[in-house]
Amino acid sequence: MRTDRQADALRPVSIDTTFNRYAEGSALISFGHTRVLCTASVEEKQPPFLRGTEKGWVTAEYGMLPRATHTRGGREAARGKQGGRTVEIQRLIGRSLRAVVDLDILGPRSISLDCDVLQADGGTRTAAITGSWVALRIAVNKLLGDELLESDPIHSQVAAVSCGFVQGTALLDLQYSEDSQADMDANFIMTQDGGVVEVQATAEDKPLHWEQFMQLKHLADQGIADLAALQIKASGN
Repeated sequence: MRTDRQADALRPVSIDTTFNRYAEGSALISFGHTRVLCTASVEEKQPPFLRGTEKGWVTAEYGMLPRATHTRGGREAARGKQGGRTVEIQRLIGRSLRAVVDLDILGPRSISLDCDVLQADGGTRTAAITGSWVALRIAVNKLLGDELLESDPIHSQVAAVSCGFVQGTALLDLQYSEDSQADMDANFIMTQDGGVVEVQATAEDKPLHWEQFMQLKHLADQGIADLAALQIKASGN
């Protein structure tokens, strides 16, 4: 059982938007001991498959520093190939951010979100998505301030949080010690008004029933609302 916080409480969350001085937008986000640096880079170019259109693109890359965990992991760049988990997570981040951006309004440019895990204690992908929205929001604010955009392409907020059943109790925002022994865990990616972008849920021991899933959804609703308020405060919107 948890002793440091209630079952329906997030870990302490902080968002520092001053960590990187060069990127158009940045957010160093901490969920307890999990820390992810998210940077947004704006480039006046399109990916090849969009050339000849006026459509923009938002994409993401994700990686963990070698000593982000208890033991050192080799750099994927040194191996010359990204692992399947890395590819899956960065695609998830990209999909999540594109879900709240009008790519036609963004115009023929690309925004890349780089998510680097400095320290991992569970929930790195949810932290990356939540922090990336802040970095994206700041970058788009800069484009609007420089009059490079006529209107705002971001139409919603998106944040993410994990939930799970540990020893029969539904918990919000799992740290590694909880996630590693969860009977079932889920990642909820949602907008600030309750819209669902994506849900990843897995039962580790026995099948999950819908009433149990809805317990987790209720926790996620509360967590996303709290994170959305922190996003707005951090981004100045």
